[in-house]
Amino acid sequence: MSEGGNNEVVGRTGHVTTAIPGGSEPGEVLVRVRGGTEAYIAYASEPVERGTLVVVVADRGARSLDVAPL
Repeated sequence: MSEGGNNEVVGRTGHVTTAIPGGSEPGEVLVRVRGGTEAYIAYASEPVERGTLVVVVADRGARSLDVAPL
């Protein structure tokens, strides 16, 4: 986790709203937090298609996350 990251989202699930190409190219996910849903920039080691359910594995800070498909 980067400095400034927030453990509140780690372990939560969300769904991909903009496909994640994988590697250093981000996509976007919606994650349920604090009684609502918030959008985050998301990275994954492999491509993840839009609509896929994911779990947050790390918070990079600055509203950026690492995710993995469920």
